[in-house]
Amino acid sequence: MTASAPITQDVMTIPRKDGVSVGKLNLVGLTRDGLRDALIAAGTQEKQAKMRVGQVWQWIYQKGVRDFADMTNLAKDYRALLDQHFEIRLPEIVSKQVSTDGTRKYLVRIAGGHEVEVVYIPEEDRGTLCVSSQVGCTLTCSFCHTGTQKLVRNLTAGEIVGQIMLARDDLDDWVPAGKGMGERPRLVSNIVLMGMGEPLYNFDAVRDGMKIAMDSEGISLSRRRITLSTSGVVPEIARAGAEIGCMLAISFHATTDEVRDKLVPINKKWNIEALLAALKDYPKLSNSERITFEYVMLDGVNDSDEDARRLVKLIEGIPAKINLIPFNEWPGAPYKRSSNNRIRAFADIIYKAGYASPIRTPRGEDIMAACGQLKSETERARKSKAEIAKEAGL
Repeated sequence: MTASAPITQDVMTIPRKDGVSVGKLNLVGLTRDGLRDALIAAGTQEKQAKMRVGQVWQWIYQKGVRDFADMTNLAKDYRALLDQHFEIRLPEIVSKQVSTDGTRKYLVRIAGGHEVEVVYIPEEDRGTLCVSSQVGCTLTCSFCHTGTQKLVRNLTAGEIVGQIMLARDDLDDWVPAGKGMGERPRLVSNIVLMGMGEPLYNFDAVRDGMKIAMDSEGISLSRRRITLSTSGVVPEIARAGAEIGCMLAISFHATTDEVRDKLVPINKKWNIEALLAALKDYPKLSNSERITFEYVMLDGVNDSDEDARRLVKLIEGIPAKINLIPFNEWPGAPYKRSSNNRIRAFADIIYKAGYASPIRTPRGEDIMAACGQLKSETERARKSKAEIAKEAGL
């Protein structure tokens, strides 16, 4: 099999037109240090800055307040100062679709008029939000719908954490002013960076956005409830463990370089051997914090018993679980989903080798919200099945 898909697509740059209040700085996405510097620059006394950062931070990220006038533990003149210099602005929900299984897909507009998709998946014991990190993607994974869309730009930290905030708005998941969380379960309890884009190609913004999400005085999600999924940007993997510290998932999908070169073309830059070596050195790796290997099941491509046995051999020595993902088809997709019997046989080989091998239940298929199906409406490339197959080297 000869792969012809490029590792990196041409980047389409479109000028950003924020359409926001001139001269006002958006506070959403600023780190604590960044917020402190901004407040001091606006006239906050330096000796009060730490206290003010804590107060404003809690109103924005714990209470979900968007109007400075509602920050009632601040003096009226200080609220006026904040309103003069700053704003609290989130991405805009353009549309919301709700699947028959309860999955919600949001089409979200960000600065410049670009759009990304965000997916909320409710389950009995958790609610998972699938967050995007780029408009489009630099990678051209041939089984992924986002991969047929050119990269437009990286999202900012504010646009990344803003996706969490707008989902909490829609689900009424904020702590009411004057009250604690109490016994109420969180509706957004888990974050997966598995939406549009390669998170490690937008490292700084992803790191800052997740640090805000993990801050104990705000959204307050445990680092173990955040999973970053990468196609294998090897130089950034150790840095992700050190600077973000969240759980790690790998879009693996093949057991030979020949096949992975075609499915995940970044493999031509960092092959399976290099990727596995980086994973063995991941700072947070342990039996209690396993790496998740994501493996999409493609009929006749990567789903043989031999593939399963090879996969077990490759990950030997890495605390891991393998998520088997039935391929979610999209218009023009060049692959078919493996049969249920084939997927179960594959899972059985992995399970008998001592690894957890859950088969992911497709969610939101009826609204094109399932894994690998995301693509922003305004950037959809109208490619034929033949064009997609040609790019994938099929």
